[in-house]
Amino acid sequence: MAELVLGPVLRHVDSTSATVWVETDAACEVTVAGHAARTFQVGEQHFALVVVEGLEPGTTTPYDVRLDDEQVWPQPGSAFPPSRIRTTPVRRLVFGSCRAAKEVGDPLKPDKLGVDALDSYALRMKDEPPEQWPDALVLLGDQVYADEPTKRITRWLAERRPEPKGEVVSFREYAELYHESWADPEIRWLMSVVPTSMIFDDHDIRDDWNTSRTWREQMSRKRWWPERIRAGLASYWVYQHLGNLSPADLAHDPLYEKVRSAGGDVQPLLEDFAEQADQEVDGGKSTRWSYLRDFGRIRLMVIDTRSGRILSGPERLMVGEGEFRWIEENSVGDFDHLLIGSSLPWLMPHALSHLQSLNERMAGLPGWRGRVGEKVRQVADLEHWPAFRASYERLARLVERVMKDEQAPGTVCVLSGDVHHSYAARASFATRVEAKIYQLVCSPVHNDPPWVFRPAFRASWSRPVARFLRWWADRRGISPDPVAWRKLSGPHFGNSVGVLEFEGREVRFRLETAGKDGLREVTSIPL
Repeated sequence: MAELVLGPVLRHVDSTSATVWVETDAACEVTVAGHAARTFQVGEQHFALVVVEGLEPGTTTPYDVRLDDEQVWPQPGSAFPPSRIRTTPVRRLVFGSCRAAKEVGDPLKPDKLGVDALDSYALRMKDEPPEQWPDALVLLGDQVYADEPTKRITRWLAERRPEPKGEVVSFREYAELYHESWADPEIRWLMSVVPTSMIFDDHDIRDDWNTSRTWREQMSRKRWWPERIRAGLASYWVYQHLGNLSPADLAHDPLYEKVRSAGGDVQPLLEDFAEQADQEVDGGKSTRWSYLRDFGRIRLMVIDTRSGRILSGPERLMVGEGEFRWIEENSVGDFDHLLIGSSLPWLMPHALSHLQSLNERMAGLPGWRGRVGEKVRQVADLEHWPAFRASYERLARLVERVMKDEQAPGTVCVLSGDVHHSYAARASFATRVEAKIYQLVCSPVHNDPPWVFRPAFRASWSRPVARFLRWWADRRGISPDPVAWRKLSGPHFGNSVGVLEFEGREVRFRLETAGKDGLREVTSIPL
């Protein structure tokens, strides 16, 4: 009899349908809420995405999971409430990024990275009435750390093969990272009741992924890299990307149709697709990892800021031309709030923002200056939106146009992570000073950096340092910033989750940080 390995993970939910993802240990038929799907095979593993349709808007539907008609979820003796699909309006959304796997079993016992904030949130949820649960969860990158495996994974890899030491290479090895990260009871239950959207960042593949053309050339010289990137993107498609798609998107996705109809192992098919997607990084892009999700009057647009970069040519671009046009076309509409999910912040501490634009200019110079600039770019992770100046300015112009439109939303919020501290900032344009435009950063969920990082992050908000670097940028011919911004709260440190609470066209941002006694609120701001 087939057994449930991972999941159920509740993914796309709208007013009448839902998708539920599972991994099993053998081929079988998976049934959720009376709807069934056959598993597909990747190597020795088996997966299914069950589309549940015909739900009533504004209702709650409890569900179990059956494999060949044998119930496998909820697990016997579970201390958590039953899993359910809610088609109610989204009033509370939780987001965050950078969640390294835990090395301890007790969810409230800190390991070397502290207490996992998402574990803490799940434990609080289970004792609350469902009306207080979040309606959506957005994970903004680094769901797994392929380049920083835990001690258990490192030992497991060593038992499989001697080389390359400590490197995750194959699809099966990537899968083990997801098993380690998603299998603990708290996260497993949380993801079975809260619709979850995801996007990758560098650590899902490897640190500094696609930082520059030089980085790609350096990695291509490693013998194991071709297998690594094929496995990394193939596993991302299975574990993360597939569930981001709506039932309508799935019905028109040619790769998904090939996978469902293959009738055998589709690992070569997925890895060939992954290889092509990686090669498209410098133009001719046809693979789109970015996606939309509408929560009633709230639009979430999640942008791929890693795989879609243009790293050669006259300008480095965070997002290629075709994909940016798609972003622009879908940013305007009749909705109350526009949420732009970007794993990397758009508006950073001012000093860091100016420094990244300066570094981009230096790295593009010929000779030793360019080599030094490139080295600094990689060592200091200077690869956020301001380090792709043309894209940074284009996103600013887009946000300004959105807020000048007759159907302008009540707020535009850019949700980000990556930088291992959290903050809220408000942006303004000369033409729309009163517009409600925000950069909201929540990082990490579980990866608190060493304390020495904290003074550096605080200094990056220093006005004198920012003024000096802006003066330097002026001397180097870097264009004036197209947007002004000021910090509302932060920098905040520690493992945290960000919460947005919606009421019509109004919204409140809260940041909650984990400790031994659970979560505590560190800031609450009406936007």
